[in-house]
Order: sequence, then C-alpha cells, then structure tokens
Amino acid sequence: MLQLKIVSPEKVEFEGEVESVMVPGSVGPFEILNDHAPIISLLEKGKVEYTTHEGKTQLMILGGFVVVKKNEVSLCVEVKEEVAEDDASVQ
Repeated sequence: MLQLKIVSPEKVEFEGEVESVMVPGSVGPFEILNDHAPIISLLEKGKVEYTTHEGKTQLMILGGFVVVKKNEVSLCVEVKEEVAEDDASVQ
C-alpha cells in the first residue's frame, strides 16, 4: 500500500492509504503503484484519481507537483473550484 498526502494552499485534501494514484503529469498521465521508483514531476491541469479499499475518488486540479519516495506519495496542488450550474456560462 501507498501512503498518499494531497495538500493545497487551503487545506490537506486527503491523507491515508491508497492502492494506486493516477496523476496528470507534464508529458501525460501516469499511475503510481506500490514500490514505484522515486520521482519528482510537475502536474498539469487535470484529474487526480486515487483508489482506496472503499473505491475511487477524483479531484480536479489546476496544476502542482508530485514527489514519490519509499511508497510515500506527496502531492502539492491547486484544486479547481467547483463551478455551480448557475455559473457554468460565466467560465
């Protein structure tokens, strides 16, 4: 299992054990699994998806970076604010 911590300027978005993490890397999306090689990568705007024993969770981000080391995954990201349906035309 991986230890995942996702932080944004506002708060800790998630912290806990996960089976896998999919991130939007600067050259395309990639998946992080147990025993992944150490890596530091920029993240682009897109979807972060992580899988726990309870299922998959998605988080939309505007960018950030990821650090992977010894089955610990740290994401520092800017989270995309959800747009209310009434505000959808104002994007």
